[in-house]
Amino acid sequence: MAPRVGVVVFPGTNCEHDVASALALVGAEPTLLWHRDRSVGDADAVVVPGGFAHGDYLRAGALARFSPIMEAVSTFAAAGGSVVGICNGFQVLTEAGLLPGALQKNSTLRFMCAPVVVTVASDRSALTGGIPVGTELTLPVNNFDGSYVCDATVLDALRAEDRIVLRYADNPNGSIDDIAGICNEGRNVVGLMPHPERASSELIGSADGLVLLRSLLSVAVA
Repeated sequence: MAPRVGVVVFPGTNCEHDVASALALVGAEPTLLWHRDRSVGDADAVVVPGGFAHGDYLRAGALARFSPIMEAVSTFAAAGGSVVGICNGFQVLTEAGLLPGALQKNSTLRFMCAPVVVTVASDRSALTGGIPVGTELTLPVNNFDGSYVCDATVLDALRAEDRIVLRYADNPNGSIDDIAGICNEGRNVVGLMPHPERASSELIGSADGLVLLRSLLSVAVA
């Protein structure tokens, strides 16, 4: 049976079908989960995709955290389920307290849409399990609030506990310590700003995102 992956949809989400299509390419069975749903169903993993949840009128992810589906996602994560937040999804996970730190405006104060190179910094997470440390991947970023920030105590913990999973090779947005993605203490919740689903074919510039999505499935069903 194909691994089942729930893809959360908020009003304003715009990457859900891209994520579903990329997941299908690596053998998953994606299912869209509406933000008012109160269960993730029989999902083996959950992805919170990119976009502008609830218009991001207050602060990116700040309203989405109150949607009923996030209580279900939190319960799923607490039970050890694999959860990945991409771009706006990363912002939602920090606002919901599933990941530490926050995302603020890019240091350029400009919206950024470009391919970037990231390096796998840890092979012990729901998204990078089994991928050799040092592997370079080309993935696109598409954000205005993409600069990851946290206090010194959190940064020390992320470093000491091997919870920085991806780093930018050439930091495009001013993220502290070149951080492109992190995981929680349980290693089953991951947030990243680059879009793996938008790097699903060489025809669109890179298929490197499939490396991460395959890892997600292998970890989720292990």
